[in-house]
Amino acid sequence: MTDSPLFYQAGPALPEVSHADGVMLWDTQGKDYLDGCSGAISCNLGHGRQDIRDAMLAQMDKVAFTYRTQFESAPAEALGQQLVELFHGELGKVFFVSSGSEAVESALKLARQYFFALGQPQRQRFVSLRPSYHGSTMGALGMTGYQPLEAPFTSMTHASIKVPGPDFFRHQDSDDDTHVDRLLAEARAAMQAAGPESLIGFILEPIGGASTGARLLGKRYLQGIRALCDEFGCLLIADEVLTGVGRTGAWFACQHYDVVPDILVTAKGLGAGYYPIGAMLARTDIVETVMASGGFQHGHTYAGNPLSCATGLAVIDAIKRENLLENTQARGTQLEAGLRQLAERYDWVGHVRGAGLLWGVELVADGASRKPFPAEQNRFAQITALAKQEGLLIYPRRSLDGLAGDHFLVCPPLTIQAEEVDTLLERLARAMARFDQALTPSPDLNAQPTRES
Repeated sequence: MTDSPLFYQAGPALPEVSHADGVMLWDTQGKDYLDGCSGAISCNLGHGRQDIRDAMLAQMDKVAFTYRTQFESAPAEALGQQLVELFHGELGKVFFVSSGSEAVESALKLARQYFFALGQPQRQRFVSLRPSYHGSTMGALGMTGYQPLEAPFTSMTHASIKVPGPDFFRHQDSDDDTHVDRLLAEARAAMQAAGPESLIGFILEPIGGASTGARLLGKRYLQGIRALCDEFGCLLIADEVLTGVGRTGAWFACQHYDVVPDILVTAKGLGAGYYPIGAMLARTDIVETVMASGGFQHGHTYAGNPLSCATGLAVIDAIKRENLLENTQARGTQLEAGLRQLAERYDWVGHVRGAGLLWGVELVADGASRKPFPAEQNRFAQITALAKQEGLLIYPRRSLDGLAGDHFLVCPPLTIQAEEVDTLLERLARAMARFDQALTPSPDLNAQPTRES
């Protein structure tokens, strides 16, 4: 432990940040870092933007905070309308919060209250994937499938029914379609065994985030889960805390797959690192049913405050004005090509996957068997540290339920330009070369030569 009063995760001392601009940050020693992971995949517009600052200051000059039961505000109304339009009006109601975990909690409670209002109080169970990540608060943690995070709290959380999601890198099925069909059958069996009358909903990330290293679920699987929810009369909840607001090259990742959830949550990119804000979007009839039964029994003090909503409006305006969805698609194609070229150099790069500017690189001890590195070697932390030494920030985690499998995410701001992608890849290449060198045993110069008979 250090002498600092602050504590987060255990680890080495961190450099102190000085300032930031665009996709770059500097520490107090003058070293620069390219933000290759948008902080925690949240700083979608990069750093130091004058337009976002101006919008925030303009709102602060009027009013920064009002409580949601005392006043409505123009920024909240306008941002709500924007979000409804971004999903083409198919999710007609919006509830604002301050974080992704809060957004997931709100979705779980709204879904539960909906069935309670319909006179179906026996519906008390959710289904989610393993591995997955849905938040750190107790309700959201119950949905999460990532064992190190779950372990201390399993006796305290109301855990979901966990089913495996697609793994197009490691599966042993004859082909991808067979793999998906098998998993859909397993999900259906688990839901049937739990009792359809007990199910509230199925929550998933349309494209995996930190817990899986941008693992794709695919159109066949997502549409299959949508059909299962319809069959069993439960709700589909899309967790787009990480993937929403342009990260994958569409406003929401669901839109790549023509899947409309009943409830959708987003956060991170909505405030783009400038102010905490999250949102839950829901079908109008769900909300109307709950409101008619006495109201949504849920809320947060800072929900929908004018300053957060003015920030979110400025973020969406910037994405539209600067055509950042198109930039995300173009720079994502460039980044994918560069990552795949790097992967060809090293047997220990097992898989490169992703969409838009959300890319995961999975590491393996053996390329042929796809065997992961031993967990105690902490290879994900090693390559992240090397990248940081080279002036590149990437985001590491473990792919196999948090227990094994090393990956890192490369998710730069949506504003990144072509030459900056080149710089990112150059710095990553240097880090990967050093990582490869560390994996290669050095020759023992003191060894005695063997004598051939």
